[in-house]
Amino acid sequence: MHAVWTRIARHVARFRTESGGNVAITFAIATLPLVGTVGFAVDYSHANSVKAAMQAALDSAALMLSRDAATLTNNDLQTKAKSYFDALFTRPEARNVVITATYTTVGGSQVKVDGAAQVPTSFLGVIGYQNITVNGTATAAWGSSRLRVALALDNTGSMASDGKMTALKAATKSLLTQLKDSAAQNGDVYVSIIPFAKDVNVGASNYNADWIDWDDWEEGNGSWQNTSNCSGRSRRGRSRCNNSQAWVPANKSSWNGCVTDRDRDYDQLVTAPNPADDALPIGQASTLFPAEQYNACPVAMMGLNYNWTAMNSLVDSMQPNGATNQPIGLVWAWQSLVGGGPLTVPPKDSNYKYQDVIVLMSDGLNTQNRWYGNGSQTSTAVDNRMYQTGNGSGTCANIKNAGVTIYTVHVNTDGDPMSTLLQNCAGGPDKFNDPSKFFMVTSASGLGSVFSQIGTNLTKLRVAK
Repeated sequence: MHAVWTRIARHVARFRTESGGNVAITFAIATLPLVGTVGFAVDYSHANSVKAAMQAALDSAALMLSRDAATLTNNDLQTKAKSYFDALFTRPEARNVVITATYTTVGGSQVKVDGAAQVPTSFLGVIGYQNITVNGTATAAWGSSRLRVALALDNTGSMASDGKMTALKAATKSLLTQLKDSAAQNGDVYVSIIPFAKDVNVGASNYNADWIDWDDWEEGNGSWQNTSNCSGRSRRGRSRCNNSQAWVPANKSSWNGCVTDRDRDYDQLVTAPNPADDALPIGQASTLFPAEQYNACPVAMMGLNYNWTAMNSLVDSMQPNGATNQPIGLVWAWQSLVGGGPLTVPPKDSNYKYQDVIVLMSDGLNTQNRWYGNGSQTSTAVDNRMYQTGNGSGTCANIKNAGVTIYTVHVNTDGDPMSTLLQNCAGGPDKFNDPSKFFMVTSASGLGSVFSQIGTNLTKLRVAK
């Protein structure tokens, strides 16, 4: 662009030094700077629009090329780069388009795609400029950035209406495909899935684990048996005697795998469970996970993994049932990113940067947790375990303070008020309360586009420049 202004200035200078000619010629020549200035503004604006479209196509082409760049020859790399770019760049006025791609492994694997083109001018031709050159570059780096995503998905009874569960399954499976395709190699992207209702399911096969609190479960599952001498007590000292009968807990192998909220305030944290807490007296908070024979127990969660087939099968098995307890889904999504209880977390390699993300999707308002609500009415007390208005504390704040980014989705098909709870929860360490990470849809069909948008945002975390 500097050269254009230089040529305009040169024409003006010549005009100022000329003394010959009549008034008409002088006036005609005087219009040259005006034409040049207006022409520059018009043609520059057009060229800049083409440049923006080119940059967007280069960004996407670099991201798509990163999927298999490591396995391509240089000729194939150039061919695919041009093919991806051409499919995305829809500005036919651009001429002599040149696209080049390079793949390197220095300082982490990356693909760089450069582009250049000529944009014909409409006005600047009068001063000798027939084209304006535009160019751009995009880099997709994946050798130094990895992604871990926890999906907390509402499996409550209200998800049975308006096609919401069907839409959730389809949207989640599409998101899994996006995340899978963004990984150049195993371990680049890990995903966990936490279906939730009032409780979550940690897997019935864990009934012998030492991180389970059985006290309440044993109180509610068993039978009275006659005895001549009863001195039985629960783990926390509760009497299990009733005259000549003793309460005998059921075999733990009959447990369905559900756990409810931990003792307050461990229900808002991911503190590692301590088996020694099994001996705590009543009234002292335990770090253990309380077993519950919840009759609307969702399907079992799955910790961080990249077994895409197994994750799709889990999604297919989800069924809507039970009351809504978003805090337990959220805290277990966080637990899946740090480990503890039934969940193990692959170690992080110091040679990589990691992004930890939670996606929390729910179709309504909280109704019940371990202590509050009856399963049919909104419970502000449940909300407060998740986000305490006024002081900004609770599970959401704890998660963001730990460096995890939260996306929230409210599927609102019943005309309810927008969930300010989910909106306030959205954000991350860089922007604590971030409305751009909150989505509300008013039809089940809207879930697909929202999950796709979130997937695009997540995969872009792997575009370095």
